[in-house]
Amino acid sequence: MTTPLAPLSVLFVGGTGTISSACVRRAVAAGMTVTVLNRGRNAQRRDLPDGVEWITADVTDPSSVASAIDGRRFDAVASFLCFTGADARWAVDVFTGHTAQYLHISTASLYAKPVLQVPIVESTPRGNAYVAYSRQKIEAEDVFLDAHADRGFPVTIVRPSHTYDEASPPLPGGWTIVDRMLRGDDIVVHGDGTSLWTVTHADDFALGFVGLIGNPRAVGETFHITSDDVYNWEQIYLMVGAAFGVRPKLVHLPSEFFVLGAPEWGWSELLMGDLGHSAIFDNTKIRRFVPGYAPTQTLHRSLRRMVRWREEHPELARGDAEAEAVFDRMAAGYHRARALFAPDGASA
Repeated sequence: MTTPLAPLSVLFVGGTGTISSACVRRAVAAGMTVTVLNRGRNAQRRDLPDGVEWITADVTDPSSVASAIDGRRFDAVASFLCFTGADARWAVDVFTGHTAQYLHISTASLYAKPVLQVPIVESTPRGNAYVAYSRQKIEAEDVFLDAHADRGFPVTIVRPSHTYDEASPPLPGGWTIVDRMLRGDDIVVHGDGTSLWTVTHADDFALGFVGLIGNPRAVGETFHITSDDVYNWEQIYLMVGAAFGVRPKLVHLPSEFFVLGAPEWGWSELLMGDLGHSAIFDNTKIRRFVPGYAPTQTLHRSLRRMVRWREEHPELARGDAEAEAVFDRMAAGYHRARALFAPDGASA
């Protein structure tokens, strides 16, 4: 009699965010034994399937995580909450000996801008001078790769780009933009709206990500996981507006104006160092390692589901005061500039 293979055991550090919850659902559907470790305080956490084991630990406290997994070993650990070199160093120390594969979620925003050649491949030079988050992710990658070279730490690095789901619109400012569209307020678009942008539904990302789990050939490798759903930003804003039954009132400002006018806002650096540049990614490598990787979710279809999600979750699908203040400030700056340069008698 053939002994059945035990299912792969996976520990997700995080597990309730946009992409991590989609990966948890996919892993469960694939028959894996799934454990989720986090602080359990995310009021907006997505529903996870029955049968998921929950471990409560403070992911900012290495000793808390070490105590939570003491005596346990997993076929894979997937961390969605490692952001800096310091985070990576303690992750190497804590998870060494507890797993045969550690999947680190990095970011596709770490490439040097402007990108000199598209599509972007995994070997495209890194070094985003504008975005601190990206530089910290580079430092984390380097820690893991050094640990792999020096100590055999079994890291797999994954670089997602702009990933969304029905609860998380792929817009700088999120639901604040939708609120402004519905009110008829100005929607400030960075640049002239013609830069190309790749958006990836979380369920599609999960298809590629879960396909890497347990693959020994993926250890020591780096992967893009994005879709081929590419639009310019003008299209994205118009599609969102159309889904919600309005034609948005678009105005345009250079990306650098956000850094100058709202340096405290988290999206400003990203507009200057990421979203303001065309980003098209080569997914040849992930398709080679996960032959079934074929994204199916398109933005125009997903937006129809997003409208329904907003109707069903009005308490969660809300903008925020900080983003509103930033957009009001930037829109006011646009109109002042237009009035200054408009010909005499022209409407401002």
